[in-house]
Amino acid sequence: MRETVRRKALGVRGGRSLLFIMFVLLLLAALVWAASWNEESDLTPHASRFTPHVSYAAEPVERHLANIRQLTFGRQNAEAYFSFDGTKLIFQSTNDWVTGRGEGPVPSRSAGKTGLGCYQMYVMDLDSGTIRLVSTGAGTTTCGYFYPGDRRVLYSSTHLVGPNCPPKPKREGRYRWALDDYDIFSVRVDGQQVQRLTATPGYDAEATISPDGKTIVFTSVRDGDLDVYAMNLDGTHLRRLTDEFGYDGGPFFSPDSRRIVYRASHPRDPVEIEQYKALLAERLVEPGQLEIFVMNADGTGKRQVTANGASNFAPFFHPDGQRIVFSSNQHDSRREGPPTFHLYLISDAGTGLERLTFTGRFNSFPMFSPDGKQLVWVSDRNATERGEFNIFLADWVP
Repeated sequence: MRETVRRKALGVRGGRSLLFIMFVLLLLAALVWAASWNEESDLTPHASRFTPHVSYAAEPVERHLANIRQLTFGRQNAEAYFSFDGTKLIFQSTNDWVTGRGEGPVPSRSAGKTGLGCYQMYVMDLDSGTIRLVSTGAGTTTCGYFYPGDRRVLYSSTHLVGPNCPPKPKREGRYRWALDDYDIFSVRVDGQQVQRLTATPGYDAEATISPDGKTIVFTSVRDGDLDVYAMNLDGTHLRRLTDEFGYDGGPFFSPDSRRIVYRASHPRDPVEIEQYKALLAERLVEPGQLEIFVMNADGTGKRQVTANGASNFAPFFHPDGQRIVFSSNQHDSRREGPPTFHLYLISDAGTGLERLTFTGRFNSFPMFSPDGKQLVWVSDRNATERGEFNIFLADWVP
């Protein structure tokens, strides 16, 4: 009996000892864990619990852009430019919002069930959100712009060549765009009264209008090279503004209409010159390297603004007339894969470079509103499928 009691007592003591040892081990483990927490509390715990917030906060702030609004949703929407009163946008899109002209505006900014094989031209009312087709619905279009008074617009189109979309060029490893047989047309905002402004074979596109409402500038291949030209609003009084060998295009006027900003690529190496000529003969251009230039409205005083060897394009003057916003891949040092493009701001003297956008892989075609309070541009941010580009509008913060 005593032996049984003694064994039970030893069993209890042994169990208590085992529990004590387990408690000590757990206490030591807790101390070690606490020490590791203190050493890594600024990184590991927060990163594991709040990963989305940390990665989002790590994105640089787009401090000049406030109240960003997405205006279109789905497919490809590009080159959105303000009306003179700032209440509308003209833009090109592969969305088929309207099945034919004359059917009235459509109160939708989302992609429909069907898309288009190439761009058509639309006008969006920023207050109501309605969208109206202003092009013919045939061929492809590009580069729309408002006339003074906002009752008419211009755009380039291939519809006189044929009703179908032009064939797309082969990439062959590098981005190329086709110099299709565009002509420039003027039309009322309801899509009626189409007037042809150019009638030469080849590429006539990239047209914009001076803020004083007197002059159209555009890019043309009519003299055998891609150069910037000017003409009156009705297509008369044509004059050539650039004559350097290579591509000169994408012109926009300064706020006072006295200067023009544009993009250019002037090959100097014999091999590059021959490559440019060969592509031009095939009605192609390969914009791998473009720099920003400015000149007087009459074509004098040409001056290079950027010199980074990147692809810089879509320049537009800041409301102060002394700075330029543009798109560039100069930040992209990767050697493989498609480059990324973001918006930058620079003085017309080539100083004070500042990056404006950090979200998405493509940000381009910026334009300030006539009052300088807003910026519209095209971006793939928030895209739900590959190749999608949408129009964004933001309040400009100086």
